[in-house]
Amino acid sequence: MIEVYIDGASAGNPGRSGAGIFIKANGTVEKYSIPLGIMSNHEAEFHAFINGLKICLEKGYVNSVVSFRTDSELVNNAIEKQFVKNKLYAPLLDEAIYLAAKFELFFMKWIPSVENKLADELARLAIQKNSGEEPNKSS
Repeated sequence: MIEVYIDGASAGNPGRSGAGIFIKANGTVEKYSIPLGIMSNHEAEFHAFINGLKICLEKGYVNSVVSFRTDSELVNNAIEKQFVKNKLYAPLLDEAIYLAAKFELFFMKWIPSVENKLADELARLAIQKNSGEEPNKSS
C-alpha cells in the first residue's frame, strides 16, 4: 500500500502558499515541499492533493492501493461527496476526481492535524520557497 500524507498551508488568506506531501511506498519515504504562489488556504489544500495525485501517477502507482491522508475536512468531504459548495473550488475538485479515477484502488481518509505534522512542516517549508511576487496557481 502507498500512503500519501498531504497538507496545504498559507501565510495569510490569501497569501504565500505551499503544499507538503509525504509518501510512504514500498519501504521508501519521499518528501515534497512545493511552493504554490499566492492563494487561499483551501486552494492550497486542493493543490496539495492534486500534486500528490500527479506525483503518484508519475511514479507509476496506478495498480497499487493508494491511500491519501489529509487533515482538511473540506478536501476530504469534497472527494467523498464529489461536490463543493464554493464554486471557486469546483475546477480543483474536478481535476482531483479525474486524476484519482486513474488509480485502480484509491482511498481518502481524514486524519487529525496531530497525525499530519510532517506534511504540515513540508507545506510551511514550501511557503518560504515562494518569491511572493507572482501568483502561481498551477499544480
